[in-house]
Amino acid sequence: MYRAEQARLAAFALSALLLLCSGTARAQDLIADLSSHRVDITTGFTGADLLLFGSVDDTGDIVVTVTGPKEQVTVRRKNRVAGIWMNTRSVTFGGVPNFYAVAANRPLEEIAAPEVLARQEIGADHLRLRAQSDRRELSRDEEAEFREALIRRKRAQGLYAESPGDVTVIASKLFRTQVHFPATLATGVYTAVVYLIRDGRVVHAQTTPLVVEKVGVGAEVYAFAHNRSATYGIAAIIIAVVAGWLAAAVFRKV
Repeated sequence: MYRAEQARLAAFALSALLLLCSGTARAQDLIADLSSHRVDITTGFTGADLLLFGSVDDTGDIVVTVTGPKEQVTVRRKNRVAGIWMNTRSVTFGGVPNFYAVAANRPLEEIAAPEVLARQEIGADHLRLRAQSDRRELSRDEEAEFREALIRRKRAQGLYAESPGDVTVIASKLFRTQVHFPATLATGVYTAVVYLIRDGRVVHAQTTPLVVEKVGVGAEVYAFAHNRSATYGIAAIIIAVVAGWLAAAVFRKV
């Protein structure tokens, strides 16, 4: 872990030096990049940390968001009916990022007004999620209740994170932050966006892609299970039956 952190700091220092020395860096107000544009999920994947770094040519606040592929998520509410806990209401949200992280050099409420943050979808509370109820139309209060439950679940799973103060700014020119990806990370294309906000307004933004992909034996098994689901299911049943038969034979001998 210590060596990995040293390597990330060395990469940051070298990249920062190149950014400062390049004419391109001087010509732009904001330049940012990731230490890697790829996260490989192997069989023993336990999570990953990437360094996001860059330089600014003027004063302002730095806000970083990382958004994963979007999905549909259903949130259910349980109530006690005749002494039994049952699902009595559900709301399905569309356009839900399966991963969302935001970091800034200071608290978001000190950087910009809520309407500015909402316009850029900065902060989990400002994500534009499409709600659809299972039955009658949702009231605004009900939608807010289910939305809060969804975000609460994502945070508990480590998939949504907000880190005000985690962006380090050096000499008002260089900045860096570390983004943590949990072991439950989904595959797909992620988007990192760096905002330069000055006097409560977004003056510059830069987007950087990131690919998360399964590799190795785990990837082959995953692809086989999805592309040939029927064959995979039959093979799994056969393996389970054979394993059970062998276990029974061993116990009989014992």
